[in-house]
Amino acid sequence: MRLPPLPVAAPALTPEQMARRAVGDRPTEVSQPITVSEYDPEWPARFAREEDRIRAALGDRVLALDHVGSTAVPGLPAKDRVDIDLIVADPADEDAYVPALTAAGYRLATREPDWYEHRALWTATHDVNLHVFGPDCDEHLRHLIFRDHLRAHPADRDRYAGVKRRAAADHPMSMAGYVAAKAAVVIAILRRAGLV
Repeated sequence: MRLPPLPVAAPALTPEQMARRAVGDRPTEVSQPITVSEYDPEWPARFAREEDRIRAALGDRVLALDHVGSTAVPGLPAKDRVDIDLIVADPADEDAYVPALTAAGYRLATREPDWYEHRALWTATHDVNLHVFGPDCDEHLRHLIFRDHLRAHPADRDRYAGVKRRAAADHPMSMAGYVAAKAAVVIAILRRAGLV
């Protein structure tokens, strides 16, 4: 796997930026406090069920499908929401995959054409974030490298867990604030994983 560049730490998204990326009438912020829970050994099984559903819906349009994020790291506390990266030939060609995923129970929630053509789909209960990227996407590669590094380095996993808990306590009603509060440690860990 090639090493992508380090990401740039960006400030928290403004409410206007959050609204621009939202699709449909979905809320642009959380309605309940962000909660970081202890690791749940059910998370890999939940991913496996979603993987079966996505592959059944899309067939060979799935170029890669990976369990990423904190729920993919044994022992790491996380929000009770499974993150999945789906790689398709062209994320901007929504007609090639969104209707089939909608029929399978997902709904398009986020569209970010200026950020790797990223799309995100949610389950009805939003217990899954399905992130859609194109082939050889830097962000997808960073997700895999970050996950694999945390799996292999318990000290970094535990450091990240502490930052996640503080971020949730400091920004309980702001997903943008929560994400921004974790950015420095994510970049530091990716640097230790070899990114420059």
